[in-house]
Amino acid sequence: MGTLYYGDNLDILHRYLKDESVDLVYLDPPFNSAQSYNAFFQEKDGTSAASQIRAFEDTWTWNQESQRVYETLILQPGKVSEVMQAFKTFLGTNDMMAYLAMMCPRLVELRRVLKPTGSLYLHCDPTASHYLKLLLDAVMGAEHFRNEISWKRSQPKSHTTINLPNCRDIILRYTKSEKAIFHMVFGEHDPDYLEKFYRFTDKDGRRYRLGDITNPNKNRPNLTYEFLGVTRVWRWTKARMLKAHKGGIIYQSQPGAIPQEKRYLDKREGQPLSDDWDDSEHLHGANAESLGYPTQKPVALLERIIKMSSNAGDLVLDPFCGCGTTIDAAEKLGRVWLGIDITQLSNTARAERGHHQAHGDRARSPRNARPARDPGGHRLHPQTRRHARRRPVDGNRRRQRGIRGGTEARRRRAACRPTIGGQLR
Repeated sequence: MGTLYYGDNLDILHRYLKDESVDLVYLDPPFNSAQSYNAFFQEKDGTSAASQIRAFEDTWTWNQESQRVYETLILQPGKVSEVMQAFKTFLGTNDMMAYLAMMCPRLVELRRVLKPTGSLYLHCDPTASHYLKLLLDAVMGAEHFRNEISWKRSQPKSHTTINLPNCRDIILRYTKSEKAIFHMVFGEHDPDYLEKFYRFTDKDGRRYRLGDITNPNKNRPNLTYEFLGVTRVWRWTKARMLKAHKGGIIYQSQPGAIPQEKRYLDKREGQPLSDDWDDSEHLHGANAESLGYPTQKPVALLERIIKMSSNAGDLVLDPFCGCGTTIDAAEKLGRVWLGIDITQLSNTARAERGHHQAHGDRARSPRNARPARDPGGHRLHPQTRRHARRRPVDGNRRRQRGIRGGTEARRRRAACRPTIGGQLR
């Protein structure tokens, strides 16, 4: 169960989320200067929602509002101010600088709402990852950087002639503090590794390998003793060694040989997951999970992140929730979720996800989907069929916070509509 807000995430974070109230943040802010973003704003009849396009494209263009936001950011002394000034010196007033000026106050707000045990995962591509990492170092603290995860999003393509094909995204993982929740994830062992090392089988059919139990530190008098006729500096105390021998996990090939430990395969949880993720099937056109949404990510990817850095019942926030993959994964894993998105298409795509889950068939294209509404045109809760509550956003506050757009854009974005409840929002 959770809440979905329709509107600008900066306003919503500022107005509705308390300090240290969120356990996990995942965000996938769109950025790709070579992409046509009109695909995000197609209406059912194929026409473009022009006001939303204008508001969205302002994110990538340096203008008076970008300058004003930048000047506001650098007024506060500290690392954030310093890194933004360094960006301005290096980048000037190009599109990337406009993007960073948009992202900076949002990252500051996300850190504010994150609990001390919380983690933040920022999904981006190599176009902006190096800038965003510096920005996150300033916002979250460089000492709280944990991983730069490389996720293989697609198979390499042969369209390029002067560069290596780019088939990966970057996921930057930061924590609020040293107390962050983290559960190690294990994958399957490499079959070649098992054949090479787990070559032995005991009388019960259990597979094992032999491991060294001598101590690399030779200056340990308390661990230096004779065992099975061999004197060495051991890893274990003599009492523990005798207990292990009695339990049948010590192996000596012949008298006088150095004893070794039997390390059973069924006691190992698997291969620890590294920061190189290439085991998630990408959402190609034939994938039944695909909704046709331009930046959709696999549910398995979000499930992995949620399992790693949260517990059942925790609150998961996605401030750029798009077609709702994070919401879907959080719902399946028993987390409370909160999603924010500024586009109406994202609501339509989530409606299609709910339809797909309810009926078990392949999802239709988002541009052919229709959100649930009553005859009066109000969005409805899918399970209880209640009217969604409506929370107006102060237009003056929006203008003060640096969100640009025409009159129609402000009108459309001025209503953020949280809906409490089931999978279809």
